Amino acid sequence: MQVMDKNTQELLEKGEVLPLMEAFYTIQGEGFHKGKASYFIRIGGCDVGCHWCDVKESWDAQAHSLVSTEKIIKDALEHSDTIVITGGEPLMWDMTSLTKGLRKNNKKIHIETSGAYELTGDWDWICLSPKKRKNPVGEIYKKANELKVIIYNTDDLKFAEQQAEKTNSNAHLFLQPEWGNREKMMPVMVDYVKKNPKWKISLQSHKYLNIP
Repeated sequence: MQVMDKNTQELLEKGEVLPLMEAFYTIQGEGFHKGKASYFIRIGGCDVGCHWCDVKESWDAQAHSLVSTEKIIKDALEHSDTIVITGGEPLMWDMTSLTKGLRKNNKKIHIETSGAYELTGDWDWICLSPKKRKNPVGEIYKKANELKVIIYNTDDLKFAEQQAEKTNSNAHLFLQPEWGNREKMMPVMVDYVKKNPKWKISLQSHKYLNIP
């Protein structure tokens, strides 16, 4: 991303251009909608800073070109009826224009977010994946359809329960092992879910399938 003039800065603040890292058509690999054909739009920029993040290249918004929201929408229309907005942390930016354009074209619009920023946009499905470093804000706990907590160690199970207490009672609850620590944590998680069946286990099936 180059130094912006005033007009470009205003477009970015309105969400009419966005730092696009990548967009691709694949199979949703995680959570409630695992296995569904989906078009992913990965927005650059994240300041949550999880040490185990597997998309660290998304963190620096300035490393990614600004693309008009209109073009992002146009490209998405050629693919699946399900569009997943992810990052990075997409809620660093105003999602109103993006979701409005997709909604006009009858797309199902999902977001994957840490909830660290105020919720903007109009969503069919909200996957809230909270992080210890920067907890969710605003009304997202009330609106989340899915709570997905990444489990790196046993302390994360306590964090998961704290987050579940704040989340609306209709949300689907998932525990997902951090990929690099999965062999150690999976037996612990299996035992935990057997004792606490309100939770389900989510796996990153796209990594097993060797797809994006």
